[in-house]
Amino acid sequence: MFNCARRVIQNFNNRVGQMTITSTTKPKAHYRNLVETQLRVNQERLDALTHPGSRVAFEVDPKELPLPDPNLKVFFFDIDNCLYKRSTRIHDQMQVSIHDYFKNELDLNDDNARKLHYSYYREYGLAIRGLVKHHDIEALEYNKMVDDALPLHDILKPDPELRAMLQRLRDASTVDKMWLFTNAYKNHGLRCVRLLGIADLFDGITYCDYSQKDNLICKPDPVAFERAKVQSGLGDYANAWFVDDSGNNIKTGLSLGMKKCIHLIEEEVDEMLGKNPDGSLVIKRIEDLPQVVPELFVGAGP
Repeated sequence: MFNCARRVIQNFNNRVGQMTITSTTKPKAHYRNLVETQLRVNQERLDALTHPGSRVAFEVDPKELPLPDPNLKVFFFDIDNCLYKRSTRIHDQMQVSIHDYFKNELDLNDDNARKLHYSYYREYGLAIRGLVKHHDIEALEYNKMVDDALPLHDILKPDPELRAMLQRLRDASTVDKMWLFTNAYKNHGLRCVRLLGIADLFDGITYCDYSQKDNLICKPDPVAFERAKVQSGLGDYANAWFVDDSGNNIKTGLSLGMKKCIHLIEEEVDEMLGKNPDGSLVIKRIEDLPQVVPELFVGAGP
């Protein structure tokens, strides 16, 4: 599972090969040096973006929330393995990055790091929730060392087909807001949409707020959906559309009465994310949205 991702991580290690371990260098210090180097590269590459859609057009953390509007129509979009393809293997890279964090920061061997990681993922939905609960880990520091350090610029590029489909949805004016809804922290989510060249097409983002150490709320918890509802100004779940690659998340959306929930299954259902629930629509790639919700693209051109 980790082979492809480990090759990318190895490429990263090769790029900073001058930072070799010596007899006086501790593994944890070496690990942190590698991460810090990658973080600097990532920020430089992000700052250099100039392509269309590389800049966020909305206020990320508005000081005032909108009043709930019973007539407002909102389309909620998951990000990871949804707006970009699961076959990019970014998920695998993230698993390697999380594994390396467990191994180095908790001083575990490979087997124990892997077991603990998946134990926390199954129990809490996010590994970080287990780390915060049982190891007093700072969530924002974890996010920096894991998500922020991923070399996403080597994988995610502007996607003209994706941008065209999302632009058609905006142009149709059948929904009032297009809203990002992710279990990642904002840094990662915004970096993804900027690299894909679609950041300017959304009206806001609801993310797992790692700064709230004692209140890490994420999908499929209905409280996370309520947060998205409040932050977007949605007054009634019946006026919401939702696309996600997690069956568990889609199940919650359906239980709350969202108008249509679309389960993106690129190849096969990931059992860890839950089975495909009854009542959902299914697509293999995000660009297929017009096929399952054609009413939202009426009058938007080809």
